[in-house]
Amino acid sequence: MTDESVQHTVTQLLHRWKGGDAEALNDLLPLVYDELRRLARRYMAAERADHTLQHTALVHEAYLQLVQMNVGWNDRAHFFAIAARAMRRILVDHARTKKREKRGGDFARVTLDERVLKAPASKIDLLDLDDALQKLSAIDSRKSEMIEMRYFGGLSQEELSEVLGVSLATVNRDLSWAKDWLSGELGLGRVS
Repeated sequence: MTDESVQHTVTQLLHRWKGGDAEALNDLLPLVYDELRRLARRYMAAERADHTLQHTALVHEAYLQLVQMNVGWNDRAHFFAIAARAMRRILVDHARTKKREKRGGDFARVTLDERVLKAPASKIDLLDLDDALQKLSAIDSRKSEMIEMRYFGGLSQEELSEVLGVSLATVNRDLSWAKDWLSGELGLGRVS
């Protein structure tokens, strides 16, 4: 099956599932599982080596949350954007739990990809990053969603344009602004 036909099939299954076809959910899992594992590996690669949550557990927990959500799935890109958000929330909740358990001990550390902020790889506290994304969301929720979907969900600028219903130029402009804002908020300095 080509990538395009898989994308189309995933979208069709999401629409069938949205319409109440429970069997569509069973058909969907094999088509999205590898991509969900890729997302989880991407998240977990930035975590501490001794992190207690494994990427497979992250996939399963996120998938359980996704199937329980009452979302009007638009397409494959929308599904993975929501999956990325679910995984980020799971990791943030896990970090908060660990922080409570250790009473302020070792925070979960995340290395931001240089392509995200175009700055030298820095250790950023996951909870600080989550706080910054929440602040950004209060300022401009679309820009916060774009950062989340692009850098945590792996969506391309073209997919962002489609999912959010804005032009590619708007996506590029908003991503640039959001990266600059996050760099300042996280104390990483101005982005070039």
